[in-house]
Amino acid sequence: MRILFFLLLLANLVYLAWATWVAPGPSHSGFPVAASLDGGGLRLVSEAPGAVQQALAAASAAAEAAARLQSADCVSIGPFVDSAEAGRAVARLDALGFQSRQRSSIDEAWVGHWVSVPDLATAEDAQNALAALRGQGLAEAVVFGESAPANVISLGVFTERARADEAVQAAGRAGYTAVVGDRYRTGAVTWIDVDRQANGGLPRLEDLQPGPAVRLDLRVCPAPAATPAPAAGGTPPAA
Repeated sequence: MRILFFLLLLANLVYLAWATWVAPGPSHSGFPVAASLDGGGLRLVSEAPGAVQQALAAASAAAEAAARLQSADCVSIGPFVDSAEAGRAVARLDALGFQSRQRSSIDEAWVGHWVSVPDLATAEDAQNALAALRGQGLAEAVVFGESAPANVISLGVFTERARADEAVQAAGRAGYTAVVGDRYRTGAVTWIDVDRQANGGLPRLEDLQPGPAVRLDLRVCPAPAATPAPAAGGTPPAA
């Protein structure tokens, strides 16, 4: 179902770009107008606005990734920051009849929904905004001063979207517009490599999700590392 969703999304975006930028408009008589030989009424999709091109590229990449997953013999599930959660996921996979292996890696792991008030013009504006925001009960609010991003107020990182939305609403009552983005942290994590079952089955992330504080991803397993060739003049293998 996932690959079908991405393919349908890609088809709709391609049609939207074609209808907006390529297809000629109707004539006043109600009949379609044939394009002139000089091509003045036509535009290439590459000439579409950047947002349309980005949407098409993202949908195409998502469809390609979904297609690779559908044909993969091994998929990786993770990242798990907590080794105990990874162990419980392995036990769940065993119960479902999957062969799996844990693999350590240094990777980005989702931390939560970061709520912030950006684009404050000066440090003084940021301090004034901080006082107003704390007056609305946002005790965790802090200013990013001269460090990047400058003059941005962080309202906190929340694993639950409902709490992030509450912070956005509190900022609105103080007269400021807050935005929500994903926050990641790079560190040691665990991935679980899972082999496709003999009947073609692959695991579902829904069956392994430990809770809202963890965001799991499904990827094609990395290619195995190549075995280094023996050095010249080394000891020959035993007969």
